[in-house]
Amino acid sequence: MPFGEKAFQKQQGVYYPQAVVQGKPVETETIAKDLTKIFTVSNSDVQAVLGDIAGVMHTRMAQGKSVHIKGLGYFRYTLDTKGVKDLADFDKQVQAVRVQFTPERERLSNKTYTRALVDSDDLEWIELSADAKDDDPAQGGGSTDGSGNGEDGDNPLG
Repeated sequence: MPFGEKAFQKQQGVYYPQAVVQGKPVETETIAKDLTKIFTVSNSDVQAVLGDIAGVMHTRMAQGKSVHIKGLGYFRYTLDTKGVKDLADFDKQVQAVRVQFTPERERLSNKTYTRALVDSDDLEWIELSADAKDDDPAQGGGSTDGSGNGEDGDNPLG
């Protein structure tokens, strides 16, 4: 069950729900173990494939392609840039290269879609208590920076 909290937006003076990441991220080894329970492949084989997928995806996206993982979604490179007035400075405007993920979607009716990884009927949001937010992040305490580790720093989600 995912966790959420009530966040206050000062500019508009309103509260809105915000998803909260709990504890540390689930690592590749755990995903591999979960997959070996579903398929008749070894844990080491699954880990090898998962370990190499980033390099293969990079190679294809570096060729200007998007990558579609069926049932999951689409990945592609995007750029954070600044505008320049002089074309001589054009090559210096890229500030960061990021990966954009768009979940795969399925049409349910004429104007309704569902997204991969998000089955609203399956999700029961639980409000995170103030006590849980004060816990040590390594012990499952709250973290709203997306890193799951409760530390300041680069957000792996961009």
